[in-house]
Order: sequence, then structure tokens, then C-alpha cells
Amino acid sequence: MQVHFRGYPSEILSPCEGEDSVKWSYMNALKEATFIITGNSKSVMNMSQADQVALWESVMKGNLDGYKNISIRLKLGPFEEDGLVRTASMERQRQQSSDEPESPGIGKPCRVPVRLYVRGVQEDLEDIEDAMPARDWESVSYINRPFEIRKVEGRSYITMEHALQTLLPEFFSSDTQTAEELESAAGDSDIMNPSRSSQEAEPASASLREADITKKAKVKLVRVQGIELDMDIPFLWVANNLKNPEYYLHICVYVATRKQ
Repeated sequence: MQVHFRGYPSEILSPCEGEDSVKWSYMNALKEATFIITGNSKSVMNMSQADQVALWESVMKGNLDGYKNISIRLKLGPFEEDGLVRTASMERQRQQSSDEPESPGIGKPCRVPVRLYVRGVQEDLEDIEDAMPARDWESVSYINRPFEIRKVEGRSYITMEHALQTLLPEFFSSDTQTAEELESAAGDSDIMNPSRSSQEAEPASASLREADITKKAKVKLVRVQGIELDMDIPFLWVANNLKNPEYYLHICVYVATRKQ
């Protein structure tokens, strides 16, 4: 192991002042995700100081049981195909009365918090591992676009491809969107966030770079948690099982761009 005391790669890794700054970054992201899912952040805002500390320590130490014991009280899942988010208590109630009709209002309509990292690579690249490392965050479009769960007629479940078509229509549309259209779409997604503090450092719309990337571009590879995903995989399975501890689903999208 090599320990470096100089030459911190601040263009790639955001410097932090200590554990507290990382903790509050996590808590702020959790509040944003809670707002996106339920329409408010009350469950997080009303957490006791002891619960906040216990939740953070469980994340920091990788204590899954401890994390579940606290996070279950936030009532943020799981997501289901009917467009509802069900709490654990609701799920137990449904299992105990499986023979009875489900009561109205047992779930809440919701959106899935999604953060997209879009990067362009050469069209003729055969192995994504051969792609040049990203020089800095300026070469990666960082986009917040919540995915609203909607029941689609004739579709048994929502696929990853369908979700990406909704989240990144510019890469699936037959007609290339203009920069103005992209900026408008990204601007609308920003409204869904209750706090702008964590958004100010990111390219809020990322529209101009998106306009350059999307011109004659197509999705080449999708990864979540380092796993290459098939486009036919159920999106809500991914959202329920591969989301981060702050309830955001982070999706890396590699886009093949043609040489002009």
C-alpha cells in the first residue's frame, strides 16, 4: 500500500474535511431521495439524533442488519410494478391477509431517485475495459432524473431499456433533440429536488454537453454497482436490489459516439 500526502487528484475526487462532511452529504442525499419517493422528507427530518448516528454507523461499517433496523422506519420501499411503494408493515399486513382484497391506499405512488453518469466512448471500441480513463468530471455528464413508475398497457413489467428510454430519450429518439429541449427537460427534473445545495456543484442541466454527445450516439453499455446489465432486466428489481444506502439508483451509461 502506498500512502500519498501530496498531489491529491481534486479534479476526480472531491476533497472532504473529515467524516462529518461525508456523513452530512449522505444525510442530505437521503433527504432528497425521500422527497422524490414520497413527496416530502418528514421521515428523515423527524429522525432522532440517536437514529441518525446509528444509521450512519451502520452504513460506514457495512452493518446490513443495523441499517435495515433503522431504514425500515423511513417507509421507502420496496417499489412495485403497480406504481406503489410499500412499507415493510404494509407488506406484512398484505401477507397476513393474502386471501382478503387489498385495501385502497395501502401503497403510495412514487418515483425512483436516479442519478445518471453518461460518458462517451469510441464507437469501434470492442472491450469497454480498453476505454481511456476519464480525465476529470467535465468529461462525464452527471444528471438527476427521477423515474416515475407508471403502469404501461401491454407490458408485463418495466424493463431497464424502457426506463432508460424515459430517462435518456435523447439517446433513443430518432430525431436528435436540440440543446434547448435538453435544457428544458433537465430543468424540469431539477424542480423535483427539495434542496439545490448538492446540485450547484454539478452541471445542473448538462444540456450542452449532452447535445454534443447525443449527436449520432447510441447506448453501448449500462452498469450499476459495477455490474453490466442486460437491457431486458426488470428495472424495479434493479431499483430495489442495487440502489445505494441513500436510496438513489446510480446508473453509469457508456455511449458510443461517431467521429465527425
